Amino acid sequence: MLRYVVHRIASAIPVLLVVTLVAFGMRLLIPGDPAIVMAGEGATPDEVQQLRLRLGLDRPLLGQMETWYARLLHGDLGTSILLNRPVAQVFLERAPVTVALSIYGMVITLVVGIGCGMVAAIARNTWIDWATMTFALAGVSVPNFWLALVLIFVFSVELGWLPTGGYVPLAQGVLPWLRNLTMPAISLALLQLGLLARITRSSMLEVLRQDYIRTARAIGIRDGLIYRKLAFRNALVPIVTVAGIIFSLSMSGAVVIEQVYALPGVGRFIVSSILSRDYPVLQGGLLITAAIFVLINLIVDLLYAVIDPRVRYVRRGG
Repeated sequence: MLRYVVHRIASAIPVLLVVTLVAFGMRLLIPGDPAIVMAGEGATPDEVQQLRLRLGLDRPLLGQMETWYARLLHGDLGTSILLNRPVAQVFLERAPVTVALSIYGMVITLVVGIGCGMVAAIARNTWIDWATMTFALAGVSVPNFWLALVLIFVFSVELGWLPTGGYVPLAQGVLPWLRNLTMPAISLALLQLGLLARITRSSMLEVLRQDYIRTARAIGIRDGLIYRKLAFRNALVPIVTVAGIIFSLSMSGAVVIEQVYALPGVGRFIVSSILSRDYPVLQGGLLITAAIFVLINLIVDLLYAVIDPRVRYVRRGG
């Protein structure tokens, strides 16, 4: 097991190195003088020169790259041009909002998506199966920003049950925190749970056709025990794979949701940085997002070995 873990971690390092190189090259893709573009149209020549010196753009390319990697090794993602503050510090301040939204939405996705998929598989070719899959297909097809606006109109404007937007920190109370995050989390989850429900149904149906399931039924094992202990566990590998992809997508989907519900998260900050051409923030956002994707994929790979021990042996044999 330890060898498998070390192998998976080692395989993630080249990916992160490539991402750091791409993030460094972002400023090289800017047409013209990067300092002029970042400073904006109304900047004076002195302000442009100060920004060029601050970002190290006056140095040769290899010198800039050396400084870039030296800062990364010390956890320095640069300084925001707009806020004049360290990028890492700003991200850390806004990360709890995005992380809370993503985890809350993922919990809803897992509970509803897996539940719907299992119900559809058990009641296959019935009206329950068709209704569940229709709901799943609708969730995948509807744009999340449109769905968010509909939820605001129904639950905030018409019914007055939930606030239209904003964020309340967890330190001010669990219930206010949940009230402000529930509708954004539902908007984020409904976009993804349809895919998880369909994959769960397909995986469960494949397992339920196996010979050992028929044998278990023949010897008198209850259906409930078969579904929970035998079928669901052996169907978990593709479900975990899709769940990892969905969680990665939910981090990017949070950008739109944070804009609609005015949540002060990382996604909204990145959008404002794009509009203000704050390239250090975009570079830092790219690195953090890539690191999260790699971490999620690493966790999924490790879960494979926990769910199905054969994965470890196949890797060891290879």
